[in-house]
Amino acid sequence: MPVDLFSAARDCLKENNLEKKIQLSTATVKRCRQGFSLKKVTVESTHCVGRPCKPRLVPPKALPRRGFGTQQARLSLLHAIAHIEFNAINLAWDAIYRFQDMPEDYYWDYLQVAQEETGHFSLLRTHLNRASYDYGDFDAHDGLWTMAENTAEDVLHRMAIIPGVLEARGLDVTPAMIKKFADTGETEIVETLETIYREEIGHVRTGIFWFRYICSQRGLEAESTFIQLIKQYQLDEFRGGLNKAARIEAGFSQQQLDFLEAEFVGN
Repeated sequence: MPVDLFSAARDCLKENNLEKKIQLSTATVKRCRQGFSLKKVTVESTHCVGRPCKPRLVPPKALPRRGFGTQQARLSLLHAIAHIEFNAINLAWDAIYRFQDMPEDYYWDYLQVAQEETGHFSLLRTHLNRASYDYGDFDAHDGLWTMAENTAEDVLHRMAIIPGVLEARGLDVTPAMIKKFADTGETEIVETLETIYREEIGHVRTGIFWFRYICSQRGLEAESTFIQLIKQYQLDEFRGGLNKAARIEAGFSQQQLDFLEAEFVGN
């Protein structure tokens, strides 16, 4: 019998227990690969998101600056990346559950994203476990999910801001992290980050594709709409330079890159 996709996505999203969430996410993707139905369900607010009681969530400015000088600093950085990937699991399931009027291919795409984000988190957690740490042992902030809440009413906004801005920022900063971990001889961590980087290009590409699709359906010009939304949300996530090659591979236009560079990087 086909899986009721929206109710299954809701269950994955709402699960609080860390172990159960990872197991449920993996199992749900596997079951959905055999077929799913698009029977609509009532959508709850984004406050229904499930997560364990740790890590403690604090304002971004309350977090210490992370570096590479000590093992503790490197583990703190790994934990920060793991926190992003944990949120990305919830974001993938929320993208399915919350937006129930998209074409079927959209849901296949986000099942793939959910599977890969779960894998990313599990890989990073393994590295923490090998050093006798676990997810939740360092503080974190809730900026990514806050933006999910802010874009919950419109799939166009969600696709533009989460994959198109926040996840795309990972394409800019990950190569430098890979090099620094390589310089410390952390070859297994490097392999994990390279896997994440490669697959995140695909996740951003997915978001950009569906952003453009929705713009087309609504009679909107994609480039100017993207720029308008960045200004509307008052985002400033681009300082430090753009990974133009990765962003182009992920579907960014030259017009979008020119705007980002002129508006943010050049200042």
